[in-house]
Amino acid sequence: MGQIQYSEKYFDDTYEYRHVVLPPEVAKLLPKNRLLSENEWRAIGVQQSRGWVHYAFHRPEPHIMLFRRPLNYQQQQNQSTLLALFSS
Repeated sequence: MGQIQYSEKYFDDTYEYRHVVLPPEVAKLLPKNRLLSENEWRAIGVQQSRGWVHYAFHRPEPHIMLFRRPLNYQQQQNQSTLLALFSS
């Protein structure tokens, strides 16, 4: 069985992005014509930190999943956790 490959992150003014390349035996399990929820992409073996959203497939190569999350997502989550701890 082939391994799932992960790109480095790349950015614009709003989001950070990464793409994930699935091996053929995993790619053939993907549903056609819809994006996967976090639970679904984790179930097929994609592993990445929280906050990533599957927003598109790379049309010429449907075994490549495109993900994005807001810039500074991790910092925002850490701040929310700290606020919750100190307000209780």
